[in-house]
Order: sequence, then structure tokens, then C-alpha cells
Amino acid sequence: MLFWVALAVLAPILAPFPPNAQDFAALAKPTPSAAHWLGTDHKGRDILSRLIWGARIVLTVAPLAVAAAYLIGTAMGMLAGYFGGWIDAAVSRVSDVMLSFPLIILYVIVIANIGPSAANIVLAVTLASAPGVSRIVRGLVLELKSQDYVAAAKLRGENAAFILIVEILPNCRGPLIVDACLRLGYTTINIGVLGFLGLGLPPPDPDWGGMIKETTALITVWPHMAVIPSIAVVSLVLGFNLLADGLNEMTRQR
Repeated sequence: MLFWVALAVLAPILAPFPPNAQDFAALAKPTPSAAHWLGTDHKGRDILSRLIWGARIVLTVAPLAVAAAYLIGTAMGMLAGYFGGWIDAAVSRVSDVMLSFPLIILYVIVIANIGPSAANIVLAVTLASAPGVSRIVRGLVLELKSQDYVAAAKLRGENAAFILIVEILPNCRGPLIVDACLRLGYTTINIGVLGFLGLGLPPPDPDWGGMIKETTALITVWPHMAVIPSIAVVSLVLGFNLLADGLNEMTRQR
């Protein structure tokens, strides 16, 4: 995780070339060389530079999308779990409808209709992920709202907003942080899938999924063009999953 974050932050310094600069001399032999450590793609663009700039895009879009999904999903789940009644029924039905669709289908439907861009990817992930977050938060709130410290806050005359934000939400943070790390991994994969389907960031942005899509036809001739971006996606997702596992172990020990 730190490796990719460092590359993303220092992209203007570490990237040897601009992400879309073309070296036409390398087209005849795009394999790794002294000038291009990881080789070039089918258009003569340096793969290492595009990976580094692509890391900046992924590590900007994925956290923003997950944060937006958590902002909306947490609000929905807290209201449904705390107040119950028709609010709970309405939120649950909306969540059921959204969760009945596979995530990638929702992404494709949304982005195919509003167009591919970073902002639209964030919107699609938010719409698709918020109901799942809402369900998790609702279950946690149902468990925590009967605790003594919540009853004490009610006796002090605290309002519902104070109880939800100050008393209940901090005690939900352990499971939610772990789930957020896992969702970052899922979102990274889905961003790559959207790029592979041509629904990711519009070219010539260095989108990892787009890099794989553009060079898949050449994998039998120049396999490094598709394999290297695939390894980047796998390593970043593995980092998110390992981070989630570590945080989960810390939560259990406490």
C-alpha cells in the first residue's frame, strides 16, 4: 500500500516520461530496455510512467467513491436502525432493490448512460455500494442502541443526532473500517473492469484497466503490455485485503 501511495504522490518526480509521450523509435522493439525499464505499449508510451500516473488516478477515484458511499450509506443505516418503523422499511426496500443487481451491472448501466469519467465512476460506485454499507450500519445500530450509554444519553436529554453521531457511530468504527478497506479493493477491481470494458476513464488517461484492454490482442506477441498492468491491479487489491485483515485482527484483540 505504501509503495503505491508513494508512487502516486511522487508521480511528477518519479515518472521518467509524461504518461502520453510516445517514443516512435521503441515501436519496433517495445520490450524492457535501459530507456524504458518496463517496456512500451503498442503506441510507444512508457509503461512504467503510465503505471505510476495510473496509480494516482486509482488511489484518488477509489477512496473518493468509497468515502461517498460510506457517507450516504452510513446516514441511511443509522436512521433506519435507530428510528425503525416506516423509515427502516423504506431504506430496507430501497437497499433490497439495489442489492438485487450485480454491482458490475449497475456500474455499466449508470456509466453507459451518463458517460465515462472519474466523477461518473464515483457516482456509480456510490449508488451501487451505499445500500450494502447501509445494511451493515443498520445491524450495528440495532445492536448498540440498547446499550446503557445510549440510555444515559437519552436521560440527559440529548437529541437523536447527538446520540447517533457521538455515542453510537464511534462504537461502529471497527467493523466499518475493515469493510471500507475491503471495499477499496473491490472498487479497484471494478474500476479496472470498467476500463477493460471501455467504460473507465476516457483515453488517453493512463487507466490500468484501459491499458490491459488496449493490449490484450497483443498478449501472445508482447505479453508484458497486458501482464504488467494486471500485476499492478492484483498487488494493489492484495494490499487493501491485507490491510483489512490486519485491522480485523487488531479489532478482535481489543
